[in-house]
Amino acid sequence: MTSTIKILIVDDHPVVRDGLTAVLETQPDFEVVGEAGDGQEAITQVERLHPDVVLLDLDMPVLDGLGALQQIMQQQPGTKVIIFTVFDSDERILTAVQSGAQGYLLKGDAPRNEIFRAVRTVYAGGALLQPLVAGKLLRQVQTQTATNGADQSGVEDLTDREQDVLELIGQGMANKEIAQKLVISERTVKFHVSAILAKLGAGNRTEATRIAAQRGLIKL
Repeated sequence: MTSTIKILIVDDHPVVRDGLTAVLETQPDFEVVGEAGDGQEAITQVERLHPDVVLLDLDMPVLDGLGALQQIMQQQPGTKVIIFTVFDSDERILTAVQSGAQGYLLKGDAPRNEIFRAVRTVYAGGALLQPLVAGKLLRQVQTQTATNGADQSGVEDLTDREQDVLELIGQGMANKEIAQKLVISERTVKFHVSAILAKLGAGNRTEATRIAAQRGLIKL
């Protein structure tokens, strides 16, 4: 039996929340467990409802989406967050990923099937960025690298297998998918992921992808 994915929708426009709820609840494995109209309410709802996935807008009253994201990651680090917004600036995308977002979708550019796939992907432990968003993220990473220089001193080299796993993480694959792809156990994948995060100094898979792209270890 398929697990039900509990979703919290955070947007300051009631019409958007209603529309997302109607679309998401067409899927038998999705359950919209709550809504929030501002960032502070989102934090409260996450603590109260413990959703699996949060669809989070960035431009909101009281507390914006980035502020809410950072507090959610501190207080409920197991929560999966997908940014769903109209903002496509390189800096906002990079900041959201650095803050712990596992997905980033643009309103108007994301067909419903892509929203469904994003929810299922991040729930399974993967990450999903639209190609346009991934391109902007890479450009911002490259700009920062050119400006600041990438300090790789003291970074422990990845093994060949860790490199294989890292490349598949960069493609948004969850542990189960990586295990099937590399014909190894899911437990072994988890071991490699933990080692990769430690070696890159990353707090989560999305940040590991950003760091790896910045250091030229993978291509987005």
